[in-house]
Amino acid sequence: MKFDGNQKNFCTTYDKNESYRLREIKPIVNVLEERIALFDSIESLKELNKKGKEDESMKEMIKQEAQIYLKRLKEIDDDLNTILLEPNLTDGGVLLEITAGAGGQESMLFAKELFELYLSYCNYKDWQVDTVSIEKSDIGGIRKVSILVRGFGVPEMMKVEAGVHRVQRVPVTEKGGRIHTSTVSVAVLPQPTDIEIDIPDRDISIETKRASGAGGQHVNTTDSAVRITHIPTGTVVECQEGRSQIKNKQIAMDKLRTLLLQKQFEEQASEINSARKAQVGSSERNEKIRTYNYPQDRVTEHRSGGSNHSLKVFMEGGEQLEKLQEGLLRYIRMQNLKAEIDKFAKKYEAQT
Repeated sequence: MKFDGNQKNFCTTYDKNESYRLREIKPIVNVLEERIALFDSIESLKELNKKGKEDESMKEMIKQEAQIYLKRLKEIDDDLNTILLEPNLTDGGVLLEITAGAGGQESMLFAKELFELYLSYCNYKDWQVDTVSIEKSDIGGIRKVSILVRGFGVPEMMKVEAGVHRVQRVPVTEKGGRIHTSTVSVAVLPQPTDIEIDIPDRDISIETKRASGAGGQHVNTTDSAVRITHIPTGTVVECQEGRSQIKNKQIAMDKLRTLLLQKQFEEQASEINSARKAQVGSSERNEKIRTYNYPQDRVTEHRSGGSNHSLKVFMEGGEQLEKLQEGLLRYIRMQNLKAEIDKFAKKYEAQT
């Protein structure tokens, strides 16, 4: 059996994916195997205990050994909990967009503070940052800013920042001392990729015919016109402008690549826009994921329900934000794990 290049690529990709999956689950398997072995040992001790009812020294030895096993079992359960909930961080990048929402100038001022928070945090994490665009307000705030962030853990850790951030405080523009509530929306989008177009010969159908229209004697004497159909998408391009079939084929292929490239750009843009809308909603105050309450010196994370009572330190963009993100990732992983268990349980119940 002969393998073509694509089959080889598929096998290579499959091997890499399988290898990654095995590396990911191996620690879980090792812990589970030790857990099973401990249960077997505890069961063996129970059997020994039944046989040696009259032997007090034997019963004491069994009790001590059982306590060792139970202690180790608790340690294993803690290890298993850590392994299952530990987020899998990857090296990559995101496009982070911060946009002022409800609250006018106060919202724009807080958008600037969030921007500075993330810049400090990226510096703390040793991540690379490039500012794509920034639109400032009249009094020093920010209407909207976009930055590219790259580094280890960026895709996972910054993803939890997506949503509506609510701030409660007395604005610098407020003369009556009243507390205002404003919002800023944060979108965390996949970093746009450089799209390359590779069109295998098997994906195209090429037809030639005699060119029609003006062009003198040569136009109708050779099959110089080229029509190319891209079979997977049904895209059709034609060219008969050149005198040679080779030239027309080259032009038609360039045109086909351009059309397919545009299609992929549109699909990528559509996916990014969909992600943006899903993350920021309408930027209303009641859609918040996190509240920054300055009078109470508190940051409240609404998804996991936790609070941080040192807002000033939190806004410096260091360890406190890192701990919040790590906790959120574990919380989300736990929720997903529970959902999978419930799904399995319902499926099992339906089959019994």
